[in-house]
Amino acid sequence: MKEITFLKQNADKWQQFENLISTKANSDPDLMADLFIQLTDDLSYSKTHYPKAKTTQYLNSLAARVHQEIYKNKKEKKSRIITFWKYELPFIFKNSHKQLLYAFLIFFIAVLVGAVSSAYDDSFVRLIMGDTYVNMTLENIDKGDPMAVYKKMNEVDMFLGITVNNIYVSFLCFAFGIFFSLGTGYLLFTNGIMLGAFQYFFYTKGLLVESVLVIWIHGTLEISAIIIAGCAGLTLGNSFLFPGTYSRATSFVRGAKQGVKIAVGLVPIFIAAGFLESFVTRHTQMPMWLSLTIIIGSLTFIIWYFIIYPIRLNNKAKTINL
Repeated sequence: MKEITFLKQNADKWQQFENLISTKANSDPDLMADLFIQLTDDLSYSKTHYPKAKTTQYLNSLAARVHQEIYKNKKEKKSRIITFWKYELPFIFKNSHKQLLYAFLIFFIAVLVGAVSSAYDDSFVRLIMGDTYVNMTLENIDKGDPMAVYKKMNEVDMFLGITVNNIYVSFLCFAFGIFFSLGTGYLLFTNGIMLGAFQYFFYTKGLLVESVLVIWIHGTLEISAIIIAGCAGLTLGNSFLFPGTYSRATSFVRGAKQGVKIAVGLVPIFIAAGFLESFVTRHTQMPMWLSLTIIIGSLTFIIWYFIIYPIRLNNKAKTINL
């Protein structure tokens, strides 16, 4: 890449860094650390390809200023966790919105495939869900309690088992991104097919609305978190496939760090989903308004925190004045 191209692609970002350094935003040690990582990556690339250029001298000076600010504020605030949730994770997510869209599309298409396949092949649901689960559900439907499966286990045991399993699945979805994003895509697709077949099965029994009102009490957070874990996996895989201005190794390390933070950020959401599934979903006769309140509230939180808030935070950072 020519120096002028490298400069044009990153000039706005470097100017934003200078603005942040010149304002009170530099009191945030996490934000400054992230700036330093990005600048050293750019500086490394510039030193490799343009060792004597003015661009390299500029980046070296800028990185030195950030480094100085970090050590001036070396003692981290006690609000490290709050900072992570309020600033660090949303900033990371703004850079991963494209991967989030891809993860959603893969999952959504798979849901359609699962539903359509079930519509044209009566045996497809049993192939995907297993005879044991289908037979048990049919028995529960005959007994007049189609969602009885959520009432069989002790609440605490169910909560621990489901939460641990969901966290495991999410980290698997992230880790499989190392296989050039194909592994993550495969897991998203298989989970989407399962959901599509599952919901179509209840549709054929005339229980689609009832199943949605019960299952999506916890499913809204659970399914959203799986898609977001897929976003983390695609962030990891795409960082190697499409390194941009960075070396492939540098880009991969950056993508891995971002993906890990996204995956870790999902843990509380899976805990909340596990709690809802174990302690709330079992109350299948709850009023429709209460069920809808939980579902809509969960969906609103996901859309706001992972899509709207990161965009607003990023736009706010761009408008900081010198």
